[in-house]
Amino acid sequence: MHIPTRSRKREETAGGAPARPGLTLAAVAVVQFMVSLDLSVVNVGLPRIAAGLGFGAVGLTWVIHAYALTFGGLLLLGGKAADRYGRRRLLLIGLGLFGLASLAGGFALEPGQLVAARAAQGIGAAALAPAALALLATTFPEGRARVRAFGIWSATNAAGAAFGVLIGGLLTEYAGWRWVMFVNVPMAVGALALAWRGVAADPPAARGGRPDVLGAVLATAGMTLLVFGIVRTEEYPWTSPVTVTTLAVAAALLAAFVHVERTTGREPLIRLGLFASRSVTGANAYTLLIGAAMAASFYFASLYLQNVLGAGPAAAGLMFLPMAVGVVAGSVLAVKLGYRLAPRTLLVIGGPLAAIGFAWFGLISPDGTFVTDVLGPSIIAGAGIGLCLGPGVSIATAGLAPHESGTASGLLNSSRQIGASLGLAVLGTAAHQRTGPIVTPETLNDGYALGMILSAALVAAAVLVVVTVVPRARAPRRQ
Repeated sequence: MHIPTRSRKREETAGGAPARPGLTLAAVAVVQFMVSLDLSVVNVGLPRIAAGLGFGAVGLTWVIHAYALTFGGLLLLGGKAADRYGRRRLLLIGLGLFGLASLAGGFALEPGQLVAARAAQGIGAAALAPAALALLATTFPEGRARVRAFGIWSATNAAGAAFGVLIGGLLTEYAGWRWVMFVNVPMAVGALALAWRGVAADPPAARGGRPDVLGAVLATAGMTLLVFGIVRTEEYPWTSPVTVTTLAVAAALLAAFVHVERTTGREPLIRLGLFASRSVTGANAYTLLIGAAMAASFYFASLYLQNVLGAGPAAAGLMFLPMAVGVVAGSVLAVKLGYRLAPRTLLVIGGPLAAIGFAWFGLISPDGTFVTDVLGPSIIAGAGIGLCLGPGVSIATAGLAPHESGTASGLLNSSRQIGASLGLAVLGTAAHQRTGPIVTPETLNDGYALGMILSAALVAAAVLVVVTVVPRARAPRRQ
């Protein structure tokens, strides 16, 4: 039987071989691990980075903020670009830029060079993250394979964040801070090779409507300014004129973006009708809250281990291992349960488990130990997170048209990034106020404990969103 050449080309990789779902899944897993790792691997090495390049106290924060700004601000644009110009193409471009920026950051000789490299990493991540997630959603549209794929994605996503502290501590202490940048290079090269061989070639670029340039500018500027205002709250309090003005301008830009998307005659950056889906809206609200709780809790746990228990960078990293194991175990359990239970049900099970773990963390004491104060809650919280992440993404991307999968993935990644920035800013401020002007292990402990309790409250709110907003659905169809 004759097969049209055009159809065959859409099912082949650039090298002419058939698309390989296993290699696609492997590439996406490496990408997600690398992006999640980069959000935490640098944190432990900040003191050594400051000493090595001569950063000031305020300037050092931009090693984190430069990445968060470009990553969070460009995600919607990256998702739309993946839908319009090809997910494989954007994935390869993003990986190349991310790898080169990591290499440049490792060779930085002055603060400005490292900050610029971190910003370039964020641009690369904004291109590759939504493209990778969209590939996962379209390659595994339903059934047991989808449950397994999103289970692996969730394990690599959360394990990357947890292992980032471990890897960052070990590299900083035994190899030097530059390796927290260099470590991304072999992962980017490996993901490039997997994507090149296993991801199907993109169809011809869409030529339908004209791109919504004004919407893209408004969304990118609004998102960037929102993240910028949030991450600077450590320097300028929430009630300061600088922060209030920044957030007000960001809100105005985003409101203008919504107006443009509703009235534009061009192809919109994001179809606002997506939000009519309770699954999309609920999953994004849930992801924002979970992202806030995860980022804040990892931050407070790391500080508690080092500033209260007195652990060094490498030891603190090793103490994060139980949480990483818990995440992987929860993700494996999510796959096994996902063959019989709907994703919504798994969120209702995993969310309370994570909340219990974070609330248990809230019982830390200044004279505590790893075994009595950290080990148990790490395992419980990690298992709960592992149960939640994959099903949440599956809900947000299920049932969408293939040409909107990148947009939905960019939106979900934006929710996670904004949530992480909000969580660190808001809960960090609350913890700082609880600590007070006199800094001792006891006052620091009080601040970190409050941060953990608030993280538990955020997870509880996420579960409430799932129960009230996300519709019930049948369990995955067996294939």
